[in-house]
Amino acid sequence: MTTRERTGGRTPAAGRGPAAGRGQASAGELLELVRSGRATTRGALQQATGLSRATVGQRLDRLFRAGWLREGAGGPVDSPLGGRPSITLEFDDAHAVVLAADLDTRHARAAVLTLTGELLAEHSGTLVVEDGPDMVLGELGHWFAELLEKAGHRADEVCGIGLAVPGPVDSETGRVVQPPIMPGWDGYDIRGRLARAFTEHTGAPAVPVLVDNDANLMAYGEQRTSYPDCSAFVLVKVSTGIGAGVVVDGSVFRGVDGGAGDIGHIRVPDGADAMCRCGSHGCLAALASGGAVARRLAAAGVPAASGSDVRDLLTAGHPEATALAREAGRRVGDVLATVVTLLNPGVLMIAGDLAGTPFVTGVRELLYQRALPRSTAHLDVVTSRLGERAGLVGAGALVVEHLYAPERVEERLRALGV
Repeated sequence: MTTRERTGGRTPAAGRGPAAGRGQASAGELLELVRSGRATTRGALQQATGLSRATVGQRLDRLFRAGWLREGAGGPVDSPLGGRPSITLEFDDAHAVVLAADLDTRHARAAVLTLTGELLAEHSGTLVVEDGPDMVLGELGHWFAELLEKAGHRADEVCGIGLAVPGPVDSETGRVVQPPIMPGWDGYDIRGRLARAFTEHTGAPAVPVLVDNDANLMAYGEQRTSYPDCSAFVLVKVSTGIGAGVVVDGSVFRGVDGGAGDIGHIRVPDGADAMCRCGSHGCLAALASGGAVARRLAAAGVPAASGSDVRDLLTAGHPEATALAREAGRRVGDVLATVVTLLNPGVLMIAGDLAGTPFVTGVRELLYQRALPRSTAHLDVVTSRLGERAGLVGAGALVVEHLYAPERVEERLRALGV
């Protein structure tokens, strides 16, 4: 049985469990203790793991030689007899950088990030997913090369690439599975093509590529950045389509094959005549997404072709767009009443093109009307804090947590010969 099967599709949260048996902790587990802040001195590492001073020193030496740890300032002196302060240990986030990209249906963003999530350089522009994966991923490789130059980093400093896509992803393979709004992408080898595009445009060797659904990565980025103590966090992205990301105990919940959170294709009772891009009738996305609102505006003679056009109209205070956004929010709120009752989250975040006051007001109206008071008693309904950068931050964090997981640290250290 795989880890994903044991956890129901969740990636185990970093630093959640104890070091693997006292006296048996690896260099990777020591690094995790330092990164999580649970043990940041040699003495604290000995106490947390049961390792001897010499063994801790040997394992830390491997991490120092790899360039992954550094010594910080001295900590406080705990002994009443005085003595030298303990030297603190810190994860050295300057030894590598991460590349991240977030694809929407007609637009994309890309960035260079530090290992702790700071954006060093960013680019956004038109990139149409319907043009197909070969062209889109090739263009991302070009963007990455230019961004690295802008950020002043070499391509050989890149340790990995994270990509957010607007469709369901099998996390084992990194391939999208029957994506309703990504024609031509079903089953495509995204990891392989993006790795080749990176090499083609930079000349550097291929690096690991991780792919996940955009709502998942937005939720991951927002939860880690602003709500790290929230044990059940839900983000709903309403743009061209509708999707949700769920973070439970610090880990993205994906379901058994990446389909968790696809609420845009829940059938709603009064939508039988609405044709969805997935081929079915009555889906929530066909009635309440940014794309659906844009179609209704266009039919009324208001120029609008996408969720981003609706966002611009809402920003300008367009009355018909405002009314339709509030109506869409009520439809989504009706569905979210069930989601909140099922998951009992502490935070429900609304994000995407429609995430303004009219839409959120509509969500609140139906959510609090339909959900049990017990389910909403400790619920905060909020809007995005990271905005359009949420997917980038989440994609970068996904790469870092993958590459610096204890078991992978051991593999990488052996590959480096340390």
